[in-house]
Amino acid sequence: MEVLEYQQDTAWARDWGVIVGIFDTIDYLNSLFKKLDVPYLREIQQKMLILNLEKYAWSLQNYIIEKYS
Repeated sequence: MEVLEYQQDTAWARDWGVIVGIFDTIDYLNSLFKKLDVPYLREIQQKMLILNLEKYAWSLQNYIIEKYS
């Protein structure tokens, strides 16, 4: 039983690390977008892209939480 729990803990930690990496990447991408001098409509598109990426990452996070609950 302990081996199975250890494997599940290891899998959870690996998946959680990936989720954290995704959020870090989104933050990095957002910081790069802020450095660009683009027209207003491009800026809005960038913000929408970030919001959609965050929304997807949150759904992945919820999936991981449910998977290992």
